[in-house]
Amino acid sequence: MNSLFPRLHQYEPRMEETMRWFGPGDPVSLMDIQQSGCTGVVSALHHIPIGEIWSREEIQKRRQEIELTGLTWSVVESVPVSESLKTKGDHYKSHLENYKKTIQNLGILGIKVLTYNFMPVLDWTRTKLDYTLSNGAKALYFEKSALNAFDLFILKRPKALEENKKEDIDKAKERFDSMSESEKKEIQKNILAGLPGAEAHFDLDSFQKALEPYHSITEQVLRQNLLDFLSEIVPVAEEAGVKLALHPDDPPYPLFGLPRVVSTSEDYEYISRQIPSLNNGICFCTGSLGVRKDNNLVKMIQKFQERIHFLHLRSTHRLENGDFYEEGHLEGDVDMYEIVEAIFQMMRARKASIPMRPDHGHQILDDLKKEGRPGYYAVGRLKGLAEIRGLELGIRRSIEAYENRSGKSLEVKEYE
Repeated sequence: MNSLFPRLHQYEPRMEETMRWFGPGDPVSLMDIQQSGCTGVVSALHHIPIGEIWSREEIQKRRQEIELTGLTWSVVESVPVSESLKTKGDHYKSHLENYKKTIQNLGILGIKVLTYNFMPVLDWTRTKLDYTLSNGAKALYFEKSALNAFDLFILKRPKALEENKKEDIDKAKERFDSMSESEKKEIQKNILAGLPGAEAHFDLDSFQKALEPYHSITEQVLRQNLLDFLSEIVPVAEEAGVKLALHPDDPPYPLFGLPRVVSTSEDYEYISRQIPSLNNGICFCTGSLGVRKDNNLVKMIQKFQERIHFLHLRSTHRLENGDFYEEGHLEGDVDMYEIVEAIFQMMRARKASIPMRPDHGHQILDDLKKEGRPGYYAVGRLKGLAEIRGLELGIRRSIEAYENRSGKSLEVKEYE
């Protein structure tokens, strides 16, 4: 169908649509991803132990597997940062050199965006993986009182009592007393067994042991460790032509007494100022950052537009006390219309497409009857992808029509 208006910007960049794939064992296949209309895949070599080199042979094997279906390996998510690198522990030097070599190998084989995070011990954390919404769909849920109940009365972390306010301790005790034995086991499994993409899996004893190196690591120390890590790997990434994309903390506030240093606009601003190379970039996750009301996501896109190398688009619904659950991609506390409009303007200014994946879909329809990875069922992510794709197209066409009528290039404020 012909547009009512001639299109002035037919070759403007647009979001590169991708889907996360966890490798050959993923119940969502590469053919499924191809059928979604995506052109790219976000993947990682989860079988390689943390701290070891990703060899060219292993990278090439994964790349060829992806390309056989007509897709491209757009983004590595993630090359895990070991706890030794975060704490400057026993294997710091060897793990650092291995990380550098992995970056070089990825660059040689044409994988040019590398996502990573600097969250201590635990990757992203939820307390319930099958929270039932009013329409029967299931979503991921984070409940602060449930997490505190685990911390204080199941894990019995030594410093938990002194680190929590009396009000929070009372709520946690009430929540713990209300839990059945099966619920206590479920929350322990959800927190310690690891969610999709997490590389570490714990029992109570090994988790306590993993926390020990952080007893003397403050927020300031962890932030400096991150900067020291970046000062070593960013020059390697520059030479290899690899863009690093630092994922924010999820949730973006401290858990288990562990510091968080990538949770706010101020955090990213400090990191960018200290390591100014544009290869020191951002994985802009609207869900993680959107949990904090003080993060203005549109302003962050505008402020860091030169550094945003990868997009995770999803929304959450904030509740009281720091609780939240995953909402539909066009619902919740993230204004996805404003986000996609800001992304459109960012890509136009940079004259570059940015890889995007719809993150954390609901478990819906046939997937309610299937086993799968929480947050990474096929149908819920496909719904999110379709919504975001339609939103981007609508915004793009509306802007083009406005510019054709007015005869001038659009500024964001004019359109608003």
